[in-house]
Amino acid sequence: MEELRTWQAGLREQFPIIVGNPGTAYLDSAATAQKPQAVLDAVISYLTSENANAGRGTYPWANRTTALVEEAGQRVRGFLGDPDPDRSGVHFVSGTTEGLRLIARDWLTRHLRAGDEIIVPAADHQANALPWREAADQSAREGVPVRIVELPYDAAHDYDHRALPSLVTDRTRFIAVTHVHHVYGGDMNIHRIRAAAGPDVVICLDAAQGVGHLPLSVADLDVDFVVFSGHKAMALPGTGAIWAANRRGARFAPGGWAGTPNTSGIVSLAAALDWLDKAGVERIARWTVALGARLTDALARLPAYEVLGCQRSLAVDSPVQQRHGIVTFRHRRIGSNDLGFILAAEGFLVRADGHCQAEKGEKTASVRVSVHAYNTIEEIDRLVELLTRLDAEG
Repeated sequence: MEELRTWQAGLREQFPIIVGNPGTAYLDSAATAQKPQAVLDAVISYLTSENANAGRGTYPWANRTTALVEEAGQRVRGFLGDPDPDRSGVHFVSGTTEGLRLIARDWLTRHLRAGDEIIVPAADHQANALPWREAADQSAREGVPVRIVELPYDAAHDYDHRALPSLVTDRTRFIAVTHVHHVYGGDMNIHRIRAAAGPDVVICLDAAQGVGHLPLSVADLDVDFVVFSGHKAMALPGTGAIWAANRRGARFAPGGWAGTPNTSGIVSLAAALDWLDKAGVERIARWTVALGARLTDALARLPAYEVLGCQRSLAVDSPVQQRHGIVTFRHRRIGSNDLGFILAAEGFLVRADGHCQAEKGEKTASVRVSVHAYNTIEEIDRLVELLTRLDAEG
């Protein structure tokens, strides 16, 4: 652990907003991650030396911008461990929500037939639930009725892999899943989805909370789409990517005229992936899991708090997987919105609301702490100290 602490201290110094606010603990990285200096430098360099439109002009700046966008696509493939980059496609979007909607509108609805079935999680983020229902509604309006099957959770707030085989039929065409749950913080074990679904069903992965937080190999997971947001992976807001394997079904191509891409955002995404590779995503995962375990272990000993998600993962020495940098909880007497204000007043920036869960998700607001490579053990310990006082006073 001491080796990780030395490594982490070096990373923390690379975030100007973190260094510039030493009394503030930023604990909302699941909403948006902070940006290292290398990403900021890459964007400033691009905007002050060769900013132009991509795929339009033939002058040097335009050619270089086009090349940067193409190189960024290859960078995404490499970061995801793409085993067949000549076949796959990378399409830049504004973020995960737009990416999932494009897949639903421009790919799924074009390939559904009457009586087909799609399996959709009902307690994930709304961005990974609503587009598929909208696609089914659109298909129905066009005279192609399809059936939506709910992907259930088990008692540990993981997908119910035991139930999944009974849900898959010869009419199942598509399954939507999430890599890391945005409230419960668990790795949703997507490799089990492919094993249960069989070799032919298309699987779409919402990786908004996975990319940049833990290793992700599309070869190992055997999924067909991966969608993620740049701003959660240390790039600028307003950029993200769809990776399409193009191995099952027709090739994915967004419909309509593409317009001007977010070139500075794409430059920032390539720089962020470079930074994450250099920092070591596997080490980032070890660090954030350790911070989450430290927090959940403390909360489990405080009677005033209810930690959401798998209860077996609360102890530091838990025999099951720990949370990947996301810990969500409620105080049994203090409302979550009030608790969020109390924490902010003490310098702890957390999210306190319903967290955009879909229809079968949590109905009561909660406080979400989400960490990244720049957070420290000392910040977690100070948070625990405050929560302990509120446990006694609440």
